[in-house]
This record gives sequence, structure tokens and C-alpha cells, in this order.
Amino acid sequence: MTQLLKEAFEKANTLSREEQDRFARFLLAELDSERRWTELFSFPESEALLRRLTDDALAAHRSGRTKSLDVDDM
Repeated sequence: MTQLLKEAFEKANTLSREEQDRFARFLLAELDSERRWTELFSFPESEALLRRLTDDALAAHRSGRTKSLDVDDM
């Protein structure tokens, strides 16, 4: 275990039981999500799909079919 991870768990140990459980659920969900994304991106079809989505997004932007994101409108 790295020193940074040890420090994180030491700080988490000072939380209430409820907060520790909430943190644990969050951490486990993040690790599972990362594993799933890694698995999905490992398929050969993923690269082709991402390339097509990128091309489509760039074409939409270049043709004026996109608009700037204004965080104040969110």
C-alpha cells in the first residue's frame, strides 16, 4: 500500500461509521466503474467506435451544429 493511500485510510478512520460506510461505498463503486471502463475499452470495436464518435462530433462542430457550454445555464 502506498503512503498516500495509507494517509487516506487513516483520515477515513476518523469519520463516523456512517461516513466511513458512505466513503467505502463510493470507493468501491469508483473501482468497479474503472474496471468496467477498462474492460469496455479493451475490445477492438471500441477504438473504431470512439474514432467514429470523435469524427461525428468534430464534423458537427465544424458545421456549426454545436454551441458553447455555459456553466451558468446548468
